[in-house]
This record gives sequence, C-alpha cells and structure tokens, in this order.
Amino acid sequence: MMLLSVNFGDLRSVAANGRQYQTGIYKSVHMGQIWLRKLGLEGDAQADLRAHGGPHRAVYCYAHENYSYWAAQLGRRDFRYGQFGENLTTLGILESEACIGDIYRVGGALIQVSQPRVPCYKLADKMGIVGFEKTFLAANRPGFYARVLQEGRVEAGEPITLIKREPAGLTVTQVNTALYLDKSNRETAQRAINCAALSPGWRASFEKLLTKSA
Repeated sequence: MMLLSVNFGDLRSVAANGRQYQTGIYKSVHMGQIWLRKLGLEGDAQADLRAHGGPHRAVYCYAHENYSYWAAQLGRRDFRYGQFGENLTTLGILESEACIGDIYRVGGALIQVSQPRVPCYKLADKMGIVGFEKTFLAANRPGFYARVLQEGRVEAGEPITLIKREPAGLTVTQVNTALYLDKSNRETAQRAINCAALSPGWRASFEKLLTKSA
C-alpha cells in the first residue's frame, strides 16, 4: 500500500447551476512533506464544517484504483490527483477491504477509518456532471474519512501500513450500503451502531434508521 499523492486547497468561490458557494473541494498536489494534524492537513481549507472536517473527518482518502473505474464509466482521461476532492490519494486500500476502525500508519502519522464519504452537489459541479453525486453514491466507491490518532508529517511515495484491524470487521462499502443503498439490512445497521470507531454522526443515522423501520 502506498500514498500516491497529498492534496490540499484554499477556499474557492463557485457559481454553478444557480448556486453560489465557497468550497475547498478543488485540491492541488503538494510536493514534499506536510503536517497531518488532528483536524486535517496543514493549510487545507474546509468551507462547510457541518459536512466536512472535525476530528472524525479530519482527512479524506480515495483509492487511485477507482480512477480507472470512473475513467471507463465516464469516458474521460483528464483526471488528476485530488480529482474527487480527496486529501490522500492511495494505492492498495479499497473500500471493500478497509474496515471502520482500521488504523494505518502514513508517514509519521496514524489515521483511523471513521466513515464513508457522503457526496454532494459540489462534487457534481466540480466534475461538470449534473447529478453526479447520485451516480457516485450508487457506485459504492465512496472513499473514507479518517481521524488522526497521531499527528505527523506525510509525503507522497511513502508506504501505508495497516497497524491494527478493527475486530468488528465492517467494511466501508458494507456501512455505506446499509445506510444508503440497502436499508433493509438491520443486522449490519445494528453492528454499525455497536462499532465505537464509527463516527457519531453515522451511528446516529443508523439509530434513526432502525427506529423508523421498527
């Protein structure tokens, strides 16, 4: 497993599809070492702190393997690192294998998988495809957010090492499926609620889901 690229960005004002907003989804590749702090990459801007940022969503990771999938699906070859708004572009960590609670060493930092990424219209605007957030969600290739357990410097080209596997064994895709794609799976929803490493927001969403379906 390897860290292919470290990406961060300033806030940008966007006017698209009748909306005006600020966003930090437009990332640039950072060359050299950079600090990964408890609240994210040093210098990385986050506009909407209700949906991004905070200790449980400090850094967004996306597998480079997914780039090939989207290139084929969309018929595009113009993707660059950070294309999907990720901070860390990885190689060898797939959503179907990474589990909520898994701990990885990346450079001098330790990160823990905390939740899948929930796409919004800002991703669609960046991709230039109306409704792409729905396509992205349906593909179940969401990437994942992670909390930073130990701050440290990170740099592209460094290995990523699995330090501890979460015993609950709930993969990112399983959790994403249970909340958004197949809400009938009560067993997975209950397991997610019992997974202490899952971000509080997602646990609350599963509790609400089970209450509604009771």
